[in-house]
Amino acid sequence: MTTKTLPLLVLLIVSLIIVASGFYIVTETQQVVLTRFGQPVGVAVTEPGLHFKTPFIQKANFFDKRFLEWDGDANQVPTRDKRFIWVDTYARWRISNPLTYLERLRGDELTAQSRLDDILDGETRNAVARHDLVQVVRTSNRQPEVTVGDEEETGVLDEITVGRVDITNAIQETAQPRLAELGIELMDFRFKRINYVEEVQRDVFSRMIAERQRIAQRYLSEGEGEAARIRGEKERELQRIQSVAYREAQENRGIADAEATRIYADAYNRDAGFYAFMKSMETFEKAIDPSTVLIMTTEGELFRYLDNPR
Repeated sequence: MTTKTLPLLVLLIVSLIIVASGFYIVTETQQVVLTRFGQPVGVAVTEPGLHFKTPFIQKANFFDKRFLEWDGDANQVPTRDKRFIWVDTYARWRISNPLTYLERLRGDELTAQSRLDDILDGETRNAVARHDLVQVVRTSNRQPEVTVGDEEETGVLDEITVGRVDITNAIQETAQPRLAELGIELMDFRFKRINYVEEVQRDVFSRMIAERQRIAQRYLSEGEGEAARIRGEKERELQRIQSVAYREAQENRGIADAEATRIYADAYNRDAGFYAFMKSMETFEKAIDPSTVLIMTTEGELFRYLDNPR
């Protein structure tokens, strides 16, 4: 490299740096505000693509164009009917006016989140304090469905004129003008969770447990009564079945005995001598075993058959 080409090379590199510093790229998720020595210049650039600025004099300040998240802290808030509850909220917001956002909040998202905390938490406290607990919790006057046997426990809920959705919408509408002064648009605001404070929770749970136990005890009593009734019916039915079965068995036994008697009578009338012989043999079979010693008189009926079977 000669001494003549060195200055040209340096000049070329400096030119490239100057030209490169004069361009910036805006993506689909970004918007840009140009500043000159800290002061905004022109309007915000929202179109994606390659753009030009004065090198080293103007600065491109990039801001997110997407919906951003705000997650509020759970706060203890009293309602109009003096119920202390924990209210946890969340919201979605976006930078609607990047120029104002830069001027009022220095383009710092942490500062914006802090201002959202102040505004939304304050509006939430004010809105909850103006309404009863039932209005903060419920969204409509829909009555609960009643199942068979629960009519006593269900009852009828009080009607509301303002519900949870109306309250959140009112908070959003009230907070929006204050946020617009910061270049912020509040897209959505909702209650994430509403709950009693710990001391009240214990009392509420105790009442709920006692009520459920009372209902369970009622069902147990009704079940025991129904079980006793079923057992009584079972015993009566069992006695009836046994009685009918015993009567039928006795009737069948009587019929069988009568038939046996008739058969015996027919056999006796047909051959009385053979019948007497067979009955005598049955008597021998039942009365005598191998260890039996039998003493009979010669005039006995049994001996007569043994001595002269004919």
